Amino acid sequence: MLRALDIRDLLIIDHLELAFQPGLNVLTGETGAGKSILLDSLGFVLGWRGRAELVRQGAAQGEVIAEFDLGADHPAHAILQEAGLPGGEELVLRRVNTADGRKTAWVNDRRCSGEVLRRLSETLVELHGQHDDRGLLNPRGHRALLDAFASISGLLAQTRTAWGAVAKARKTVQATRAALEAVRAEEEFLRHAVAELDKLDPQVGEDETLDAQRRQMQQAERIRGDIARAYALLSEGAEPSLGEAQRWLEGVEGGDDTGLTAPLSALSRAMVELGEAQDGVQRVLEGLEFNPGDLEDCEARLFEIRALARKYGVQPDELAAHADLLRGKLAALDAGDRDLSDQEAALAQAEADYQSLADQLSAARRDNADALDQAVMAELAPLKMERAVFKTLIEPTEAGPEGCDAVAFTVATNPGAPSGPLNKIASGGELSRFLLALKVCLRGDDQSKTLIFDEIDRGVGGATADAVGRRLKSLATSGQVLVVTHSPQVAAQGGFHWRVQKRVAEGITLSEVVPLDTENRVDEIARMVSGDTITPEARAAARALLAS
Repeated sequence: MLRALDIRDLLIIDHLELAFQPGLNVLTGETGAGKSILLDSLGFVLGWRGRAELVRQGAAQGEVIAEFDLGADHPAHAILQEAGLPGGEELVLRRVNTADGRKTAWVNDRRCSGEVLRRLSETLVELHGQHDDRGLLNPRGHRALLDAFASISGLLAQTRTAWGAVAKARKTVQATRAALEAVRAEEEFLRHAVAELDKLDPQVGEDETLDAQRRQMQQAERIRGDIARAYALLSEGAEPSLGEAQRWLEGVEGGDDTGLTAPLSALSRAMVELGEAQDGVQRVLEGLEFNPGDLEDCEARLFEIRALARKYGVQPDELAAHADLLRGKLAALDAGDRDLSDQEAALAQAEADYQSLADQLSAARRDNADALDQAVMAELAPLKMERAVFKTLIEPTEAGPEGCDAVAFTVATNPGAPSGPLNKIASGGELSRFLLALKVCLRGDDQSKTLIFDEIDRGVGGATADAVGRRLKSLATSGQVLVVTHSPQVAAQGGFHWRVQKRVAEGITLSEVVPLDTENRVDEIARMVSGDTITPEARAAARALLAS
């Protein structure tokens, strides 16, 4: 509920403080007195787009403060929480417009954006007038009005969730398909590369090992001939000569001391050392023995490993890991086919779940469309439109988060006349009555918003205006309704009445709002009945309206 509105230095308002009440609040006044400025000011603090030039001439800035009372389950609480703004039972909106056009807003003394104000306003205030484009004149809003009448918010929420699940599943399938297509483009290369690498089966460190073996075999090939020749000389030349010399010297020595003992000992040691040398050289020769084909095989494998490393742009020791990488891509391709199949099945299930809920929505809308038509027609009769025909049309449309239905309200205002869209058939006065009938039917238990009607009674009078006033009063029974009106019949139904009027101070025209007591209400309604000259008859008529 809108509890208070404080306006400073906007247009022709220097300072106004208004304290609104539950029930029907009525604003009256002569044309041009400033009633629309009040709505502009309220729209400004709610973040609505309006006039560009709002600051009163000569003022540095204009300011509007609006105070609302919030129930415990008011939808504004969720918006405040999401925006990180302080909540509570009281909501204070404040917005400032400087003379150079800069706008700044606060919610409960915390800075916020205009977008947050607009989101809050959708839960706080609902404005309607003859040229209302947020409800009846905009067919996109008709479905929401029908859904509100049908009380299917739970089913709507389920359908939106199901639509989100369909969108998510589609995105997953599309991403998987794109990834698989990218891998399939190189599938032939991957399979060839994996086969080639698997056939070679390179091992980490193998390049270094093969290179060392190759060098060793190449070196052995160069030195083995020299060592073999040395071994031949050791085996064929030195040993026989030393053995012959030893035998001659042993024969000469006999038993006498000829001085040959020491040389013979040395010769004996030489024979032993020569044998050891021959054995050592022989072992070296044996170690240098290899099959020439081994060198060829070693070189062939080494060159093949290095060639593949160059081909795939990796180091030889990285070939095994690269093979694993390519093998993993192939495995992902095979697994991706299985995943895609599972994902497509999940998408089909999500679409089926969504369609089931959308069908339930369509059925609920069709079931409630006739009930809404009958309810509106029942409300039109007291509004002196008993011969008008109101019809809700439901047609299939492209699937979306709120189902697969397009809803449009059509009317025929006279018997035998063709029906058509509201904005094509209904006049301004008729449209306001259709709107009022709908609001009476749709108000239900939702009293969270303040309803504002801006001269929706224009073009009607007498008993019709009285019926409009009574419907407005009925709407305000358990909530809050603000009405800007020129109709005395409507004004008389108000529980609280303000007059908007102009005054001149120091040559400057200003607008002010005056709360009216019982006698002043009589005078104001009498003025609305008779004009500037208030006659006794007009006062009597005003009292009769107030008493009715």
